Amino acid sequence: MGRGVTQAPDAGPPDCAAVVIGGSAGALDVLRKILQHLPVTLDVPVIVVIHLSARPPDGLPELLGRDCAVPVKQAEDKEPLLAGMVYVAPAGYHLLIESHRALALSIDPPVHFSRPSIDVLFESARDTYGGRLLAILLSGASIDGAAGMHEIHAAGGTTIVQSPASAEAIAMPAAALSLFEPAFVWTPDEMASQLPALLGSAAAARHS
Repeated sequence: MGRGVTQAPDAGPPDCAAVVIGGSAGALDVLRKILQHLPVTLDVPVIVVIHLSARPPDGLPELLGRDCAVPVKQAEDKEPLLAGMVYVAPAGYHLLIESHRALALSIDPPVHFSRPSIDVLFESARDTYGGRLLAILLSGASIDGAAGMHEIHAAGGTTIVQSPASAEAIAMPAAALSLFEPAFVWTPDEMASQLPALLGSAAAARHS
């Protein structure tokens, strides 16, 4: 079982305006499971960086979109973020979120030997959304994403880390857990089953 909530019991649901997800080795199947369980009523954008440099740039969105209730597409430069959409970083480009909530692509040097870099996405998302962000870090063989997750946590965002025991590659989640204690440490099954309820609670709080 995953570790439970570290927030105070009366903290209420997260105030979530966007979801960011990062992963590397061993993350693809977990990501597919998460996305397949997103509800058709999803009312926030989901932005994904996953390290799969050998995969054709336009192949990953189609793979992730199979059996998915919400649309999945490759992110485009200057594209406005829309609720209920999943955006996937193209190979060879950093993916950032600009202050006016549009996407930006960059060919700046790799970070932690990766482009796209999870840290680049997470840090730009933190700058844009502050504490109104839900971030998920999955299995991976590098430390990319750990520092960005820590910054989102420090800004008051909700953080979910895959439990290292359930990860094919533990370096990425272990690096995050060495820096801070996230709100949730979940197995893939727990993410798939609990994330829709968490997002639904956040939506209900926003619209109440």
